[in-house]
Amino acid sequence: MGPPWTGGSVLPGGDGLPAGGVAGLAAELSRRYPFLAAATAARLAQSYGSDAYRILGDAPSAASLGRAFGQGLSEAEIRWLVEREWARTADDVLWRRTKLGLRMTPAAVRELTAYLRQSRTHRTAAK
Repeated sequence: MGPPWTGGSVLPGGDGLPAGGVAGLAAELSRRYPFLAAATAARLAQSYGSDAYRILGDAPSAASLGRAFGQGLSEAEIRWLVEREWARTADDVLWRRTKLGLRMTPAAVRELTAYLRQSRTHRTAAK
């Protein structure tokens, strides 16, 4: 075994954090995207770090993030999870990536499952 290499490594989204770290980033997200609920801004900052800006892009409103699945989970975030973090199922999104499964209703889980199934079918057909 060599010396530990992860101690000084910057994880994805760990670069460019403002003063105050994750809490500072959550406050900055709330200022830049005033339509985000404070809890959503905090969750995005904690989960994605500065990559939250890439997920939210130039969105002027919640509607511009696409379909809302509840608990602040948007279509834009789901696209990020599918394209960048290889999420494929509702369990991938709700339990392995976001932990939002703790608060989602059964109806929201069914809606997300159907959405992912449909988007997977479209991606497969496009190849």
